[in-house]
Order: sequence, then C-alpha cells, then structure tokens
Amino acid sequence: MTKSKKPEFRPNDFVVYPAHGVGKIISIEEQQIAGIQLELFVISFEKDKMTLRVPTHKAIDIGMRALSAPDVVTKALDTLKGKAKVKRAMWSRRAQEYEQKINSGDLLSIAEVVRDLHRTDDQREQSYSERQLYEAALERLTREVAAVSGVDEAGAAKQVDSVLVGRVAA
Repeated sequence: MTKSKKPEFRPNDFVVYPAHGVGKIISIEEQQIAGIQLELFVISFEKDKMTLRVPTHKAIDIGMRALSAPDVVTKALDTLKGKAKVKRAMWSRRAQEYEQKINSGDLLSIAEVVRDLHRTDDQREQSYSERQLYEAALERLTREVAAVSGVDEAGAAKQVDSVLVGRVAA
C-alpha cells in the first residue's frame, strides 16, 4: 500500500468532496477497520444530514480539496455571464457530461453546467432530468460561493441569480 501525500486539513475547515460538494471537517479520528488502524477525516454535510469518513491518506487521491480561492469564485461567476454552449449531441450524452462536471468538484465546470442549463421565463420548459441536473449544479455552486464569501446560502443564491439575470438582460 503506497501512502500518498497527507493533506493539511484541520477540524472546522470547509472542504469540497467531489461527489457531495461543500462539507465541514468536524474531527479527525483513528479507527480500526478490518484489522488496520486508519486515520479518518469526519466530514459533515449539514444540509444533506450526512456524515462521511474519509481516510486521510486517500483524501487527495479522491479529489477532496480546500475551498476555491476568491478569484476562482469570481471566474466562476464570470463564466455564468457567458453565452450558453449547448452541444448538438444526444441528450443522454450531454447529461452524462454534465453529471461528470458536477461530480468533478471543479467550481468552473459546475458553473458551466449552470450557465448551459439556465432557462429564462420566455424560453422553453426544461425536462425533468435537465431540471435535476441544473438544480444539483446550482446548489453545489451556491454552497461553495457561500462558504468562500462568508455569506449564508440565501445570500449566495441571490448573488448567483443576479449574475444569471444580468446575463439575460445584456
């Protein structure tokens, strides 16, 4: 078993876990699993009422990372201002790509999904699966913007929404 570089996360740090979004490390604990002593990050995802235990030596390999820097958040919000880029591929293929972007944990990729799937009132209705992907991406984006900006999720949602509405007006 090769040990990868151990990340420098501490209790009370906010982190991004690719498949679940922003969580807070509540503790680092030792646990014996299958006869092996493991050190684990205990991450709480408050909104989802979920607790995740991640081996500290695997955190970087699975893509766990610190919150994005404020300039990355600014780039993500700028991405929302751009024109939607919808490929002419089959919906199932595009949906797969959107899902991969959302689960990558990369804030800029998530912002691209929000930009591409955002609909205004005068545009055609979204399908159920489009709406599900859009809402998942929007929630991930909003949570990270809130955590980085130090505002609550409602404030971050207003910030993201104003960028999307501004894009339409332009």
